[in-house]
This record gives sequence, C-alpha cells and structure tokens, in this order.
Amino acid sequence: MACTTTATTTPFISVSPSLHLSYPFPLSNPAEPKPRNTISFLPHSQSSHVAAPPPPPPPRLILTPHSQHTSPLESQNDSPIPSPPHFLHILSLLKLATRHKSIHLLSAVHALHAKLSHQMDDPTRLTNHLISVYISFGLLSDAQKVLDEMPLPNVVSFSLLMSAYAKQQRNGGGFRCGTRSQSAVRLFHIMRKMCIQPNCFSLVALLTDSMRRQNPLLGREVHALAIKSCLDSSIFVSNALLGVYAKCGGTDVMMQLFEEIGERDIFSWNTVMLGLTEGSRYDEALDKFREMQMSGISGDHYSISTVLTALTEGQCGAFGGGGGGAIHAYAIKSGLELDMVVSTALLGFYMKHGSVDDMLDLFERMSIKDTSAWNSMLNGLLQFGNLNSAMDMFDKMPKRDFFTYNSLLSGFSKNGEGERGLDLFVQMINRGMPINDFTLTRCMDLCAIVGDGKKSEQIHGFVIKCGCKASAWIDSALIDMCAKCGRTRDAHEMFEKWPHGAEMFTEAWNNVLSSLQREGRPEETLKLFLLRWKEGESSASFYLSEFVMTTTIGECGVLGFTDMGKQMHALTTKSGLACNDLYVSNSLISMYARCGDLKHARKVFDEMRWHDQVSWNALMRAHLLNWQGDTVLALWSQMKKLALKPDPFTFVLLITACRHTTRNSVDTCHEIFLSMQTAYNIRPRSEHYAAMIEVLGFWEHFDQVEELLNNMPLKPDASIWRSLLNICQLKSNPGLEKYAMQNLLALEPKNESEYILASNLYASSSRWYCSEKLREEMRGKGMRKRPVRSWFVHANMVHPFYSRDNTHPSSKDVYRGLDVLILECMKNGYEPDTSCVLHEVEEYQKKHFLLYHSAKLAVMYGILLAKPGVLVQVMKNVRLCRDCHSFLKHASVLTGRHVSLRDTTGFHVFRNGECSCGDSW
Repeated sequence: MACTTTATTTPFISVSPSLHLSYPFPLSNPAEPKPRNTISFLPHSQSSHVAAPPPPPPPRLILTPHSQHTSPLESQNDSPIPSPPHFLHILSLLKLATRHKSIHLLSAVHALHAKLSHQMDDPTRLTNHLISVYISFGLLSDAQKVLDEMPLPNVVSFSLLMSAYAKQQRNGGGFRCGTRSQSAVRLFHIMRKMCIQPNCFSLVALLTDSMRRQNPLLGREVHALAIKSCLDSSIFVSNALLGVYAKCGGTDVMMQLFEEIGERDIFSWNTVMLGLTEGSRYDEALDKFREMQMSGISGDHYSISTVLTALTEGQCGAFGGGGGGAIHAYAIKSGLELDMVVSTALLGFYMKHGSVDDMLDLFERMSIKDTSAWNSMLNGLLQFGNLNSAMDMFDKMPKRDFFTYNSLLSGFSKNGEGERGLDLFVQMINRGMPINDFTLTRCMDLCAIVGDGKKSEQIHGFVIKCGCKASAWIDSALIDMCAKCGRTRDAHEMFEKWPHGAEMFTEAWNNVLSSLQREGRPEETLKLFLLRWKEGESSASFYLSEFVMTTTIGECGVLGFTDMGKQMHALTTKSGLACNDLYVSNSLISMYARCGDLKHARKVFDEMRWHDQVSWNALMRAHLLNWQGDTVLALWSQMKKLALKPDPFTFVLLITACRHTTRNSVDTCHEIFLSMQTAYNIRPRSEHYAAMIEVLGFWEHFDQVEELLNNMPLKPDASIWRSLLNICQLKSNPGLEKYAMQNLLALEPKNESEYILASNLYASSSRWYCSEKLREEMRGKGMRKRPVRSWFVHANMVHPFYSRDNTHPSSKDVYRGLDVLILECMKNGYEPDTSCVLHEVEEYQKKHFLLYHSAKLAVMYGILLAKPGVLVQVMKNVRLCRDCHSFLKHASVLTGRHVSLRDTTGFHVFRNGECSCGDSW
C-alpha cells in the first residue's frame, strides 16, 4: 500500500551530516554503481521482492545555467535520448491519472513503472514525472519515498520536491515522512552530497523557502551561491532574489539588485513595486509603475492591484490628486477592470478615498464576485457608516466566512451599535463559526459600548470557558470592558496582576485611568498615574503615551491643580509629546484654562506648530471661562481669515460669547447662528438653541425667545427648557419661568441630572411628595446624586469639603473662623437667602444648612492657610448658589482678600465686594 503517513510540520533545523539516504552506489564514484537487490516501493499495492538488474549508466542531461524553462520537469525534455514505447505509454497513463484525479490509476501506473523501469534506457526521466504527479495530488510523503527509491536521482528529481516543500505554507515549513524530517534545505544538502550540481530551479526553490520562513540569512547564502554558480543572471533566480529581499525587509538591497538586472520581465517589476509598497515607500512604487510603462511593459492584474494598494495606503504621489481614477482608467483600457484581484483592490481604494456610490457602481458591474469582493464591499459600507445597507448586503451574501462576521462586528463597534453587535456575536456562536482574539476583543468592545455589567460578566466567563489563551490584547480589552461596565474593582484587580510585562501595558493603564476619570475620581487617577510612573521610570520599555498624558493632564485641570499641571507639562516637554502631539498640546491649553492661568494657556497655543479645531475651541473656552466674550469673537475673526472650518462646538462657544460682551450682541449672535447652515452646512442642535435662548434672554429680547421656541425645527429637550428657566430666574420673568418649569416637569427624566433638576423644581414649589418620589425612583434605577463638594489645593494636597462636613482634620478651626466671618458679614448687610435650601425643614434649620455650604467652608480654609496677598483659589463641582455668591462678595470686603471660585459656569473672582461675572452667571 502507498505510504499515507500524515505530513506534520517541524521547526527549521540545520542538516545533520549523519543523516543521509541509502543509495545503490558509493557517493565517491557515482559513475560506477554496484548492483544489488532492492525492494521496490509500490504505492497502494503489496510490495514484492524484485531482483533488480544492474542500473543503466547515468542519463545525459543537458542543463544550462540560463535555462528559461518554466518548471524543473520541463528542463529534462531537452535530452536528446529518444523516448521508447514503454516511456510514452506510461507517460500517457500518468497524464490520464492526473486529468481524472485517480489515485488508483496512479498506483497502477506506479506498479507498471516499477516492473518496466529496468527495460528503459532512462528510467529517471519517467520517475521524475511520477514524482510530479504525486506532488500534484498533494501526496508529498509518497513523492519523497519515490525519490528515496530512485537509483539515479538527478537535479530535476530534487528540484521538484524542493519546490513542493518550499511552497507549502506550514508553520516551520517542514514535513515528516516516516521518521525523517524533510525540507527544501535538507534535500538541497543531500543533493550536494551526491555531487549533483544545482540549477536555477533548485535555487528558486530555496529562495521560495527563505520567503516562506522569513529567513533573510538563507536568502543571502543562496544569493552568494547563485553568483558562484553563474546562475544569478537567470531571470527566475533574479526575480526570486528580489522577492526574498522584498519580503525580508531588505528594500534597499532589492532596489540595488533590480538596477543590476540586465533582463527584466513583468514579474521583476511587480516584485519591486510590492516590496516598496510593503515598505511604506508608496511614491517610489508609483514611480516604478510609470517607469515600467515607459520601458514598454504593460501592467497586469497584479501590477494594477499593487499600485492601487500604494495609492490607498499613501498619497497620490506621482499621479496627482486623481491617481486612483487614472489607474482605474488604465485598468479599463487594459481590459482588467473586472478582474477579481483588480476589482477588489479598486473597492479598497474607493473605500478610503472615494464614496459609497463609486463602490456600488463597480461592485454591480463585477461579473464574478468571490467572498473577498463581498467582504470588501461590506467593509466599505461599514466604513461610511451605512449599517442598514451593510446588513442588507450581509443577508444577500451567497457565502459568509470568518472574516465576514469579524468585519461586521468591527463595523458595529466603530458605529456605536453595541446591542446589534452582541446579537450578531451570539448568532456567530450558534452557527459554529470559528472565533479568534480579534472576534473576542470586538465582542468586549461592543459590551463596553452597551455598558451592561451583567452581560460583561457573561462575556468574561465565555472568554475563560472557551479556552482562549491569555494575551495582552485580550486582557487589555477585558480591563476596558470591566471599566466601562461599572466593574472598576475588577478592572483594577486585573491591572494589578498584569502578567504581560511591557506589552500593551500602556493601553491597559490608560483604560484604568479613563475609568476613574469617567467616575469623577480625579485624585485617584493622579495617584495611580504617579504610582505606576515611579515604578516604570527605571524600565527601558516604559513609555508615556499621548492617551495617558491627556487623561492625567485633564484631571489636573478638573482639580485646578496648577503645580501638578506644570509638572505634567514639563514631563510632556521632556518626552517630546508637548511639541509633537496635537492632543497633548490641546489638553495643556484646557488644563491651564481650568486652573485659571490664562497667560500660560495662551502661551501654549502660541508655541504650537499647528492648530486644529480643538485648539481654537480650547482657547475660546479659556477666555469664556473668564467671561471675555469680546476676545472670543476676535478669535473667531482670526479663524475666518485663516479659512479654518469650525465644528458644532465652536458655534456653541461663539453664541455663548455673545452673552458676555460689553455691548448688546444680539445682531452678531443672529449672524453667527444663521451662518451655521448657510456658510458651513452645520445643522443647529439643541445645545445651539439653548445657548441662543440664554443670549436673547440675557439682553431681554423675550419676544424673540418665544418666537424661537415656536419656530425651531426640533422638539425642545431638557437643556433648552433649563436654559430658559435659568435666564428667566436671572432676569425676573415669572411668566416664562413658570412656562419653562411646567415643560421641564412634563419631560421624562433620562439621567441623574434631569432627575435632580425635576426634584429640585418640585421642592422649590413646596411639592415635597413629588420631589421625594422622584428621588426614590432615581435610587431604584441605580442612579445616585453626585455629592456637591468644594476643594482647596494647598501644599500639593487636595482638601475637599462637603456641606456641613466635619471630616477634615482642621474642621474645628474652619467652623470657628466661618462663624465669626458670617456674623461680621451680617453686620455688613449680608442676609442668608433661604430660598436656596430645597428641604422641608423649619426656617432656622434652613439657615443652618445654608451657612455651612461646601463653598463657604473651602473658602474659609483657604483664607486661613493662604498668605496675605495670595489669591485664594477654590473649585466647586456644581453651579454656585445665589447665597454663597452674595456671602463671598461681602467676605472679600471684610477680609481684604481676593477669592477665585470656579464652578461649572466659569471663574468668579471676588474683589472689594464685586464679582468678575457681573452677577450674570
């Protein structure tokens, strides 16, 4: 029976000198073989002992170094030896077996060949054909045994098997035949020991093996052998050498070799263009395409697909802005537009540089669509955000593979469709589709979008049960999912046990920092950053990414921690991020702005090499926090001169700025609002209408406010009614205030802030039962009110205070000092505004609640600690109430101190009884 030993892969190892094949003649004198009895290998039949006659003399093969044959087998057809009838008969039977893919016929022909080989003058030629047929059937172990049984193998025999082994894409590149591991390199060593000189096909096989293994050392050794053997001038060898250097990172050597080649064909040009493209040298690849055309060689489907890849990944380079269109036209002219490879490459180009219509038009004209083309079209629709169209195409696909599902999962993740993506993942599992690390990470990303803690636990369990090998990618995605699904403790535990060293550490670190940032825990964020930074500072593999730095810099801004922010600035400058990374520079502007250091914010902006929309928005926001509306409008004039395109948030800032100008800016506000659609094609959203209402109400154009409410194209939401309520309370318009309150209470609360607002509105109108009912409903949904707190930064420490808080170590001194200051302020005209207390208690209790708000406690602590003449800077996480605002104006007069308090609207700087906001916050 034929050998059916399963081929397995083995790692690449050096050839051992002791490992050799048995031959019926001594290697030292191959011209005089000694006769002996052999056992013929009869595939798929019983072996029998056959007495072999003395072998014939070696065949006279004419092999030239510059052979232009297309396969090793064809090179032996140049022999002048005539073919006997047995040879032609067996050869025709081999062709018949190949045509019908019949293993049984092949076995019979092999047996016939074994019986008649001694009657042939040149059995080696026919045996080589037999080897070739076994290889075409994929029976490499059988082909290897035929080679082992050959009395006189030649260079063609070895080249056939070497090529077969080299072309197999197996890990390690080797196969196991019996107990002997075989590979192209091992066969080559055996061939050389038999004193058989290699030809160009032998070297091409070795170079192919070098490419498969990504082994540049082997490629260089074969290159040296080719030069020594005078085979380097063969176009086949030259092209294979170009391929080795292209695949193994030797692009410069590849280019040098290409220039030295005397004869170039289409394969030479294609290999060079592919090497340049894979080396990200896109412009050079495009230049080579033009040179190829100028040399008189027309591009084929491979040339066009390669140059399209260069255009997709890089710039249009030598082809100008219409590079893709020019190549598309070339493909049409060449009749290759609808070739499967070219069409798929065109789809990839239009996906990045074209439109959905371009892709659909090309896809509809494709006569043959394989799964790769369907997947490319699906990716294109997802890239452009057409989820519904992508799902329709998914339903129409005749065949879906592993990549189809992964592409769709990735598309759902990028477009924020968490629930639909998880449903598809369940469908994928139910249909038995294979999954890999990419599938699992996309699934965890989708769960993070949904933010469901229960589902995250189920997916976490599935990852463990499916036997997925622990990797940095998987663990990083798990940390991110847990952090975004409310499982911060689990995320911290996984991060503390991080087992992958420096790999993906920064990504996992940023995920944990971001989770703390989302939960409003800036002190813990900075603490974790400093802890890990000190631990990793001494490690050579440790680095600070722009994501980590923007997160920590942002938290310095939240806390108003100026000293820490300056240290972060110095750290980014030292690492080169401050000058080279736009995100870090923008975060520095925002940080200094939120710390009240407008001078440094402007300095960072001026020192930036380039600016984007976020840079200008950050600078505008910095001035707006200090109520400098005229400066914001001046910056807008600069943006228009520079022809910079604004984004929707820019217009929110511009409209809000019209409220804080030195003169009535209603007309300017109208112009800005109308220009959104007419000049910049930006449709106004609810935040724009809310800002517009505040501007009109501030300048007391309430008739225009009502007109805007009646004519706006969208239904007013909570933000619009809240803006109307605030401005009516500021400007004392009870009619519209009541109208705004009624509409706010009619809305269904969607988040904790809307619940708190509605509860406070009920409380302000003494509807205590409704207020408490809303709070109970809020607690039932797992929502909680964010504690109101104020804090003062001193000696690199954050000192937080809460209303009626006694937990601070210096609380006794703070309360004692505050009691004295309150009495002095009352003597100076301060009267507590008990309407700010939204609790059902007696009047004297309301005053007690009011007098010990967190802002008063924090300011008092700052006055006690700060040196005379130093600005007392306090931060508050909600809007400053009217009573605290009035108290701080009186306190600034009595203490002679300047107090800066930042709330959610901006900076209130109290000096000599006046506030920088002009009492219009």
